[in-house]
Amino acid sequence: MASASVPVERADGAQSAYAASQWKLVWWRFRRHKLAMAGLAVVIALYVVSLFPEFLAIADPHERNAKKLYLSPTPVQILDGWLPMPFVYGLKSERNPETLALEFEPDTSKKYRIQWITRGYEYKLFGFFTTDWHLMGLDTEDDLAAFHILGTDRMGRDLWSRLMLATRISMSVGLLGVIISLFLGILLGGLSGYYSGAVDVTIQRMIEFLRSIPTIPLWIALAAAVPRDWSVVKVYFAITVLISFIGWTTLAREVRGRFLVLREDDFVIAARIYGSGAMRTIFRHMVPNFISHIIATTTLAVPTMIIAETSLSFLGLGLRQPVISWGVLLFEAQNIRAVSSAPWLLVPGAFVLLSVLAFNFMGDGLRDAADPYSIHG
Repeated sequence: MASASVPVERADGAQSAYAASQWKLVWWRFRRHKLAMAGLAVVIALYVVSLFPEFLAIADPHERNAKKLYLSPTPVQILDGWLPMPFVYGLKSERNPETLALEFEPDTSKKYRIQWITRGYEYKLFGFFTTDWHLMGLDTEDDLAAFHILGTDRMGRDLWSRLMLATRISMSVGLLGVIISLFLGILLGGLSGYYSGAVDVTIQRMIEFLRSIPTIPLWIALAAAVPRDWSVVKVYFAITVLISFIGWTTLAREVRGRFLVLREDDFVIAARIYGSGAMRTIFRHMVPNFISHIIATTTLAVPTMIIAETSLSFLGLGLRQPVISWGVLLFEAQNIRAVSSAPWLLVPGAFVLLSVLAFNFMGDGLRDAADPYSIHG
């Protein structure tokens, strides 16, 4: 008879479900969830963008150009005749005599070819290595050469490049916020369920107090308390901690409920008899028994963190210039011009929606796959 630790091969060479590990079963079940797989692909793509935003940027995201204020997205011509040689036309600008606003038209007499893996503005890759390589760019430095995939903002800054850097900030705030919430939720929820008694009552009353406070007003009050003269780095970490301040309570209650059951199991009693301390018993023996559920819960918590950062920055109480996040970009679009004649400035909102949907789909798939032995799904 084959051992449970040795994979059993079927006639077609596939591994038998009866001998597969729990993680293998979770992956098989997750893979059957098409929306979850699509969400996973989007999440991976967003974090790839977060790793290499400067490389994907077309222009310096902080560079202003008074000649290209509120420039609409540049149409990219894929074919030059019958050849697949992408290019963009030049620009012609003239001032409207009635509104006095600059209006742009394509100048078909000028063509600028799009080059791949080209040189541009200098930046520090991962904050250490100075380089000027970019994914794409034009073969000219002419001011009338417009290559702005998502247009420009009120200061003539390239929105695509700013959106790439904003993805890094918004996605990392969500990830760091969830890590902090995960630690607090497991620690305090674990102590509450492990010890019970006075410790349990104290932690649960604290959770109830925090959950009774309206979330948005609490975040606004805490964010408003952040000194305005703090550096960008200090504000970034302060906002991350503030967002995590409430997020741990839901996980803590779930961990507590699970620990109240697990603490009476034989392996936990054996660990106590052996002399394991509370922290070792919690993190070494009890947490691994429902780690898949924790992962699913954590995945579903990331969108909440992203929306919280975006909301605070949109209200002007979170991150602020020169930091670039999705919320900061949406904050700059709070005017009639953006809604009426420059709707491309609202594109960061689509990225927020896309990321939230992707994390929710992935989290739903993980939650269903977390118990591979259940009969539903």
